[in-house]
Amino acid sequence: MRQQSQWSSRFPHIRFRLARVIMMLGLVLSFVFGATIAMAQTPDSTLFSLMQRWGNVEYQMQGDAQLRAFEDLASEVDTLARNQPDDSHVLTAQGVILASFAKAKGGLGALDLAKQARTVLEKAIAIDPQGEDGSAYVTLGALYQHAPGWPIAFGDDDKARQLLERAVTMRPAGIDTNFYYAQFLEDQGEETEALTYAQRAVDGQARAGRSSDEALRKEAQNWLAERH
Repeated sequence: MRQQSQWSSRFPHIRFRLARVIMMLGLVLSFVFGATIAMAQTPDSTLFSLMQRWGNVEYQMQGDAQLRAFEDLASEVDTLARNQPDDSHVLTAQGVILASFAKAKGGLGALDLAKQARTVLEKAIAIDPQGEDGSAYVTLGALYQHAPGWPIAFGDDDKARQLLERAVTMRPAGIDTNFYYAQFLEDQGEETEALTYAQRAVDGQARAGRSSDEALRKEAQNWLAERH
């Protein structure tokens, strides 16, 4: 386990700015992590609509407007989670939203939000070991990768690798699963393997209605282009 770590990465859309307080925290998930959810609900369901809005806030908004929007989303999904405390779909959505909110917020408040995200994602996985077809594992793995280590937070590279590898095993053609595993491998200095999984992200299958998958595909394409 790391004694001290940063939420760092080279993927600019997932950056925690905790540097203002303790250290430079970088890209996460579009925590952060941009791991989106393979929802079983119909397109007009409340949860599906909520996650569609999350994608817009995550990728299209910035600054104070983004923070206010994330705060609203976090409040809405908290209400859903209180009403459906054992619904893994809701809990996974809550984890993704909290993780993204943490990324945008920065500061010590980001750590509190990240810890909340970890708690609900671990509960979601306990209820549904498939973790929304790997999505919960992607977000949780990114949290463990980028969080500062003990005693500041819970960052743990070994745990992150385990979770991200699990996600890739569950959905080997996923854009998000391959993208975040590639990002992890690069962070570990495993450049050749990272490039392999980045290419798999580019060649991966986007989920219907998930604009975040295409955003990640573009990030992977840009990353590969920089290295050729």
